[in-house]
Amino acid sequence: MYAVIETGGKQYRVSPGDTLGVEKLEPAGAQVVFDQVLLVVDDQGQSRVGTPLVKGATVCADVLGDKLGKKIRGLKYKSKSNYRVHFGHRQRHTMVRITQIEG
Repeated sequence: MYAVIETGGKQYRVSPGDTLGVEKLEPAGAQVVFDQVLLVVDDQGQSRVGTPLVKGATVCADVLGDKLGKKIRGLKYKSKSNYRVHFGHRQRHTMVRITQIEG
């Protein structure tokens, strides 16, 4: 059984027991429910495709903690004017473990 969920502007294919890093979430407790489910495939191979979301389908996950992503370095440069600016960015991710897929 697996599902395709959308969170943080990205889509993820998840199964029960999977661990993944999603965009930083502010969970109310130690569990998060993803309700934007785009596709659900059960154990028999039957699939339900949403238009755009599958009605009544949710994915539950436990929050494992936060983690910093890979550092991205950038440079702004303008020729002939001695303008150079270096910058860096590290995206914060929330690590979650998928516990169950409902619906």
